[in-house]
Amino acid sequence: MRRAAIYLRVSTDGQTTENQRLELVAVAERSGWEVVEVYEDAGISGAKGRDKRPAFDRLTKDATRRKFDVVMAWSVDRLGRSLQDLVAFLSEVHVLGVDLFLHQQGIDTTTPAGKAMFQMLGVFAEFERSMIQERVKAGLARARSQGKILGRPGVAQPTRQAVLEAKAEGLSIRKIAERVGLSVGAVHGIVSAP
Repeated sequence: MRRAAIYLRVSTDGQTTENQRLELVAVAERSGWEVVEVYEDAGISGAKGRDKRPAFDRLTKDATRRKFDVVMAWSVDRLGRSLQDLVAFLSEVHVLGVDLFLHQQGIDTTTPAGKAMFQMLGVFAEFERSMIQERVKAGLARARSQGKILGRPGVAQPTRQAVLEAKAEGLSIRKIAERVGLSVGAVHGIVSAP
């Protein structure tokens, strides 16, 4: 028998999760699944991250602990409204081998058709990541073509000179870093430069 976890969420205190609960429990019974835990975030927006939704956070941690085999939710927007957070959650449960049942969308990854739909979601997520990378690269290229210097600012010449003088005095890299106010790595880069 599959172990199911139900996730319920409403955005405002004036709303109730009872309709979601009744329908999902009925689906679990029809499917022969045992509901082992109900996670409920009442009065919390789906746009909030995992750290602001305590029940969703517990659900994710319990998925890692393999406390259930399938996550049930009324709708994809109950899990989250941020595409980035949602895709991360879907990828995480997929890697763990936890199935997903979304009532309103008719997605059930315990079936071959549901698994195919889930894989299509992954394809779209990968496409979105590629598009973001291309936009970032294009933005960097535009900035360079306009003469902007990218990356961290370099160390000013007087500071570089102070580092080299301190090294000539025989101070350790750590002591030099403390004296001139740079990181140990930055000092090491200056003293080891040709």
